[in-house]
Parts: sequence; structure tokens; C-alpha cells
Amino acid sequence: MDDGVAISYKVLKSGTEVRSADGEVVGTVMRVLEADREHIFDGIVIRTQAGERFVDAPEVARIAERAVTLTITAAEAGQLPEPERGPPEYRADPDAGRLRRLFGGGWRRRS
Repeated sequence: MDDGVAISYKVLKSGTEVRSADGEVVGTVMRVLEADREHIFDGIVIRTQAGERFVDAPEVARIAERAVTLTITAAEAGQLPEPERGPPEYRADPDAGRLRRLFGGGWRRRS
């Protein structure tokens, strides 16, 4: 299986196939997690048939253009935990009008 050349986690796209160490497709990438202050790869959240699952960075063997390969088997991948939900994140809403900002409406929740 040709998964392309190795790439940085920073350009890994949502929807990329995730394969176990034994070659089975276990899901697709939903989002990449990074420790912001340290600028290091923290893991990925994948979509599986059983729902969202968290894959910790040490369980990721290779990130490539067309697939992510894990260090764990498909059976082990089936035991991955659900991702923890952190506090909500907000971003400034520059399109909010003056009155809306006055009443706290100058922020939007990130999805």
C-alpha cells in the first residue's frame, strides 16, 4: 500500500485514512492535536465505526500524504478511548456590531 511521502502533522488533512500496524483501516482523521506552547504533536482524534477515538502521539508510527499508520494492531485500536472534551474555545468576532459587543456578543465559539 503506497501511502505517499511522509508529511508534518501540521499539514495532515481531515479525512485521511488511518491504518493499524497490521494494515487494517481503522478510521479516518478528524483533527490533529498539538501542545500549543511547546509546538509538539500530541495525537489525533479519529472517526471509527464505534465513534470518535483518541490516538496518543506515541501510537502514531508514520504520517503520510494518504494515510496515517499506527504502532498498534486493529484489535488494540478498537480499545482506544474516546477523546476528552476540554473547555470551549472562543475567537473574536470582528463582524459584531458595537451594540452586540457591548452585551458580550463579540465572541464566537470555535467548532
